[in-house]
Amino acid sequence: MYFNSFPFYPQTRKPYIYDTSIAEIIIICSVTACTFIIILPGIRGKLRLFWLLRVLTSLLIGAVILAVNFTRDWEVGMVTTTTVYKSFSKEMVNVSIGLWVGLKGINITLSGIPLHQINETINYNEIFDWETGEKFDKEYAEGLERGLPNPILYVAEKFTSGSPGRLYEQYSIGSHYASALMWLAFCSWIFCNVLFSMLLLQYGIYMMISTSLCVIISLISFVSFRQEACSIIFGISVLQPTLGLSFWLSLGAGILCLMLSLILIVLHIRKPTILKRVFNDIDAAKKISESEEVLFLDDNQTIMLQQML
Repeated sequence: MYFNSFPFYPQTRKPYIYDTSIAEIIIICSVTACTFIIILPGIRGKLRLFWLLRVLTSLLIGAVILAVNFTRDWEVGMVTTTTVYKSFSKEMVNVSIGLWVGLKGINITLSGIPLHQINETINYNEIFDWETGEKFDKEYAEGLERGLPNPILYVAEKFTSGSPGRLYEQYSIGSHYASALMWLAFCSWIFCNVLFSMLLLQYGIYMMISTSLCVIISLISFVSFRQEACSIIFGISVLQPTLGLSFWLSLGAGILCLMLSLILIVLHIRKPTILKRVFNDIDAAKKISESEEVLFLDDNQTIMLQQML
């Protein structure tokens, strides 16, 4: 009996390496930044530009911390080689193989050079998540059933829980710790902004330091669980990923946050009046300046009395 169906039911391909959540984060942060820019003329005082710079810097740091949890380019590797296209076949194809490592899993890309070879368009992008070892192995088994190209299965096999290279353990453990610390850094960033808006500057600075430390420790966790570099051999070519854009963006955000917190600490200790004015706490700045003037007058009066005597 003939049914209008196919013997295989392949999943819908995932043509994008980046999660759609990243686009949502970018849109939200962009709209928020535009809103602050629009209301900028209604803010009085000469420090409006410092206020805008503070808001945009905070949005940038928060957007980076949140977005890198969903990206797939913490490590990136590309190699061009000639290899077998399908298992149990002698047909060779010239392809570009890519490995994209994120905190949630890996992307394996396969693009033909040229795209159209052996009467087929070779353009694949497969996602393998590593929430658990069983899930990764299940997705690998589903890839075998769907008949994915041999290079994709060969790379994915290196990350299965039973692989002798133990890449799954090294990458998944480091990624889980890095992701947890990134979410902790995002929570610290929220508390930091809340404390700054309440003009509790000292505690806000402490939370900013906590944010930077969480980001930096997260990066250390991501790279410290590697016993050896990931190297996947394709004939005479070697696929060896290196640290990608998300890692360096996170490092830049962490260092920027740490430097700003150190600057604010110095201002809090040496020049509290300037710090209060930067955060638009005019009343507190006036009180500090008045107390400094009173102390200055008292010192002058003491010196004058000493001279008279």
